[in-house]
Amino acid sequence: MARQPISITEFFSTELPFVTEFRRLLQKISEIKSEEAIKTILITSAMLSEGKSTITSFLSLVASKQKHMKTLIVDADLRRPTIHKYFALKKERGLVEVLEDGLIVQEAIKHTSVDTLDVLTAGRSTAHPAETFDPDAIERLLNDFKFYYDLILVDCAPVLPVSDPMLIAGKLDAVLLVVKAGQTRKDVARRAVEILDTVDTRLIGTVINNMTNSLPYHYNSGYYGYTYTPDKSEKKAEDRRKKNRAPASSAPPSKKDRHIRNS
Repeated sequence: MARQPISITEFFSTELPFVTEFRRLLQKISEIKSEEAIKTILITSAMLSEGKSTITSFLSLVASKQKHMKTLIVDADLRRPTIHKYFALKKERGLVEVLEDGLIVQEAIKHTSVDTLDVLTAGRSTAHPAETFDPDAIERLLNDFKFYYDLILVDCAPVLPVSDPMLIAGKLDAVLLVVKAGQTRKDVARRAVEILDTVDTRLIGTVINNMTNSLPYHYNSGYYGYTYTPDKSEKKAEDRRKKNRAPASSAPPSKKDRHIRNS
């Protein structure tokens, strides 16, 4: 007898150690100054297997269960869709059917066991994902979603291997880039940022996925789980705050401290 798939909602708990970091991430996003509230966020990565779908799933659960935000996940990674597996949903009758067959979006959206969390799965497999992405159609979908949801998270393919994220990134309010500590090379992450900068996107920050325990203990997944790297304007503001509250005396950094700063 085949084993029934288990949804991530069945074992997720707001008491998990890393939930605090996702709550902080949501708070950071809400504090970003914008003409309108940031409601649609593209979540992508530089390369494969950096954990963007995991980040998307947990962020959505924290938003919906702990912050009580009406949340929608859109799986726009048509090449390697994963979100349906996390939530034990059928992949078919999703985004592809909406864009290619004219399926009514209300019939495509799937409900989860969390009352405030819905999912639009990727849909059936398609031979030409880039051709399926109609930027104008996706923009209309996202604008419609804004009337019904407080937060829409769009999980999309990685930036470097394919052009899919570039086709729709400019249609969303913001972009989050996921990198994996100890795996993503600096030049690769830098190149992904450069590509994102070539289109009209708003990269608001980087989420560092630390599942390999590659950072010092205070960034360790067993201690926090994830850390958030702010955009340039936030970093400058933080640097000014640190300068204003500089200690009266300071000792030279230890070798360990210098190693952490340079890592």
